[in-house]
Amino acid sequence: MDAFDEVRPAVECLDLLVPPVAAAVRDWGGSVPATDLLYVDTDPERADTAVLVKHYGPWLLEQSANCVVVAARRAGTTTLAACLVLGHTRADVNGVVRRHLGARKASFAPMDTALAATGMEYGGITPIGLPADWPVLMDAAVADSPHLIIGSGSRRGKLIVPGKALAELPGAVVLAGLGG
Repeated sequence: MDAFDEVRPAVECLDLLVPPVAAAVRDWGGSVPATDLLYVDTDPERADTAVLVKHYGPWLLEQSANCVVVAARRAGTTTLAACLVLGHTRADVNGVVRRHLGARKASFAPMDTALAATGMEYGGITPIGLPADWPVLMDAAVADSPHLIIGSGSRRGKLIVPGKALAELPGAVVLAGLGG
């Protein structure tokens, strides 16, 4: 993560995080110490993975993970879930996600729904700080990664987090083949 000018423990940057992410970092209880969750300040114009990669270099794509919110529907009920896949892959929403959630139909949640439900900004949604009752579906490659760059809840800033820490999040389910 040498490309970033300043890397600090996220627990030292709570004032830079949106409330649900700051609360999750402050109350961190996983086997990975909270001090291993890192924060880097980035330009909000570079929040999208493709733009971030263009600025910092192609190596970043292999070390990034994207979090998307999915709406799964069955019998008139909608369930929101998060999907976390490596930056160079896409979540198999219509296959793996739909089947795992037992839904008749699954699709990306509308942006206004995702933002209202998470308390986060578009382009910065992260699995850290999501509602505790949400499934957090993640590709096995995410869980196996030593460190990943993910959103921080806002367009400004990124978190650098061990895959093991992500696999221990509330509601986390590691699925082979989620990212394709």
